[in-house]
Amino acid sequence: MIHFRNAIAAVALVCLATPAFAGTTVKVVEGGEGGGPMSLTLDQLTIKAGETTFLVHNDAVSEEHEMVLVKLKSADQAIAIVAAKHRVDEKKLKSMGEVSELKPGEDGELKANLVPGSYVLLCNIKSHYEAGMHALLTVTK
Repeated sequence: MIHFRNAIAAVALVCLATPAFAGTTVKVVEGGEGGGPMSLTLDQLTIKAGETTFLVHNDAVSEEHEMVLVKLKSADQAIAIVAAKHRVDEKKLKSMGEVSELKPGEDGELKANLVPGSYVLLCNIKSHYEAGMHALLTVTK
């Protein structure tokens, strides 16, 4: 028989042992192989402002991917591509961090404090952005 006092102590212990997470988690899945279509999908396209954790998974079989988080000036901001390199010109963007060099099957994580506005998540490995590896994220108040 469990005494009421012991039950309360057990609940308190579980609460203390479980880390509090105040924020949003966005799951990101990257996929695609060289020469074929590429994808970067989010489980949420609109989230509230604040602490955000991006859990990134590379679902590719043989292709390495990365995820760069960029704050846009507006949802329709043009993304400059350096044609000779087949990459986005990151120097012209406001990068908020990245998960780089994810080998096939690997997972990565990025934490950022997001303010309201528009963001793009993209893979900037050669030709991946052009092949469709990007997604728009809207952050509200």
